[in-house]
Amino acid sequence: MFRTLILMFFTFFFFHLHATGNITKYINMKYSYLSYIAIFIFAILTIVQAYVYLKELNENESESHTCCDHDHNHDHDHENDKPFFKRIFIYTIFSFPLISGLFFPIATLDSNIVKSKGFSFKSIETKDPYAQTQYLRPDSSVYYGKEGYYELMQKELKKYSSKKVIALKDNDYLRGMETIYNYPGEFLGDTISFNGFAFKGEAVNKRQMFVLRFGVIHCIADSGVFGMLVEFPEDVHLKDDQWLHVKGTLSSMYYQPFKSTIPVLKVKEWYKIEQPKDPYVYRN
Repeated sequence: MFRTLILMFFTFFFFHLHATGNITKYINMKYSYLSYIAIFIFAILTIVQAYVYLKELNENESESHTCCDHDHNHDHDHENDKPFFKRIFIYTIFSFPLISGLFFPIATLDSNIVKSKGFSFKSIETKDPYAQTQYLRPDSSVYYGKEGYYELMQKELKKYSSKKVIALKDNDYLRGMETIYNYPGEFLGDTISFNGFAFKGEAVNKRQMFVLRFGVIHCIADSGVFGMLVEFPEDVHLKDDQWLHVKGTLSSMYYQPFKSTIPVLKVKEWYKIEQPKDPYVYRN
């Protein structure tokens, strides 16, 4: 019975994520077909498990029990006390993601995550090359061979360098940022605009702050925070996580906290905006 209920709730959970649109807060929608497959698999397993359970229930009800049978079953149940508690432990483990997913509020990644993980210009490397924590500068080279990545970046460079005004939208935010960071000299003086949330970080003065977006490569576990240092024409007093639209010309500067020369957007126009319905951007 418990197996049937757990499978049924897993089916409902995945369906609920798609119905509410919250699935975008967990995975790159490019891979949404996997969660659709999971819905059908769990639904089939639920039906099979329910059939098995009902069949066993009918068989048990049709059996006649003698005293001998009763004593035998009593001894058998006594011997299985330990496996019963073991099963309860396993069911609890499977129930936890359902309870947390259905009843706990879904947290949106924000500046608190950036503060807790630390903030730097270079990726924080791990033993797993596919699990880098990336900041500011998107780097998809790990997903390509050297020649394939070079060809891809040359194609993107040709696409963006032909534009006088580069407006980075949700669908090309990561690719555009990666191209600009790889070839900053090609875009110096060009006009660039994008949306993001404010993060003061280690800005040198009150006219500077970072404008960032969380980018999801495959799922939320490999997300990074990407964007650019921006410099306003005058002092600004904005709180972290305030969403902005910024537009200005690209320049560069040596940023002492990172000990690196990084691109900086000299802002000419900006205004506050509401947080987008989907605050994340995705690698396409």
